[in-house]
Amino acid sequence: MSGFISRRDLFRNGSLIAVGLMAPPWLSAIARADVLRTAKGRRIDPDTTLVVCQLTGGNDGLNTVVPYQDPLYYKNRPVLGLKEDRVLPIGEGLGFHHEMKGLSELYQKGQVAVIQGVGYPNPNRSHFKSMDIWQSASPDGKLTHGWIGRHFDLAVAGGPLSAVAGLGLSTDKPLALSARDASIPCFASLADIQNMVGDGDAERLLREIQGDKAEAGSTTRIIQQANETALDAMSELKKRLANVTQDQQYENDAFGRGFKQIAQIVAASPATRVVYFSTGGFDTHSRQAEQHAKLLKGFSDAVTSFMAEMEACGRADKVLVLVFSEFGRRVGENGSIGTDHGKAAPMFLIGKSVKGGLYGPKPDLAKLDDGDLAYAIDFRQVYATALDEWMGGDSEAVLGQKFKTLAVLKA
Repeated sequence: MSGFISRRDLFRNGSLIAVGLMAPPWLSAIARADVLRTAKGRRIDPDTTLVVCQLTGGNDGLNTVVPYQDPLYYKNRPVLGLKEDRVLPIGEGLGFHHEMKGLSELYQKGQVAVIQGVGYPNPNRSHFKSMDIWQSASPDGKLTHGWIGRHFDLAVAGGPLSAVAGLGLSTDKPLALSARDASIPCFASLADIQNMVGDGDAERLLREIQGDKAEAGSTTRIIQQANETALDAMSELKKRLANVTQDQQYENDAFGRGFKQIAQIVAASPATRVVYFSTGGFDTHSRQAEQHAKLLKGFSDAVTSFMAEMEACGRADKVLVLVFSEFGRRVGENGSIGTDHGKAAPMFLIGKSVKGGLYGPKPDLAKLDDGDLAYAIDFRQVYATALDEWMGGDSEAVLGQKFKTLAVLKA
């Protein structure tokens, strides 16, 4: 323990934040990006959880929700086009990729809303710029911070927010969770939480090495508060997770590990209103077929197990899963038997409180926007629906203008 103490004293004397040397690097990196006063303003709905699932890289919407009865689909994709016997029909000449059996079953139960042709004006094909647009919900760049962060900035439930009101599972804090005032901690995994707070002495030192409180509003104080919030969240989750048991099996892939942890959080922590999770691999420029099939199967299997877990713990009607990617892929396949960056694509809303079905116009392959599907529904309409009708928020305040919500949730 003497090594810890000497480092603590060194950092105090140097007016530095020491948590980065005693904790995984992701914790101090996230802390530096955070902002930390307790949010005050609008009340958060106390009994629902939004799970945001980000498919990073640009998911190919046309081979996810397949227009298998449209000859133009096969004309544009002579190799990648999925034949009818490789599609799980859902109506209107559309069907899920054949590896999405679990999601198809949820759809047949009325628990999946497929929102077609989602995008935004003047779309950008850059991964980084388009992801910033989706996470800030600000195509023109006028709004700062993330859309979930701004929601939490407006929110309070009878006083200070719980340290676990919003959580991210990520090694890098997504822009969506950045806020002016609220602190939304991120963790690489629940295993890190278990390890970080498993030793009482180590946890105490992690708090002590923050030093005396710095001046309010200073960079040092911001980092101090971010670390304190993260440690509070870890401590609370540690206690709650000890009593959680899971009956569902999850695959040992990114989706399986992610949704297994999300299920643990939702079951253990009723105070958690938002969980944000992302996984990559969807930038399928070459030899797409095998990679995309594996990703869609991982996603479908994990969501299916997650929803079964929610049913078992009595939270199935209190959880909404929102699924998006930063853009779709081009309609035509490329010379490497893959697809390049496109524009509009489908989103999914999944849960027992969803009015399942197809929403928005069917993709029109005869009326393309520079070789891409044209968008028909602004993604901020989906966000507004989640904010107003699920999270008890104020979408106009969060998004900077009023967007028409979609009738996709049960009353």
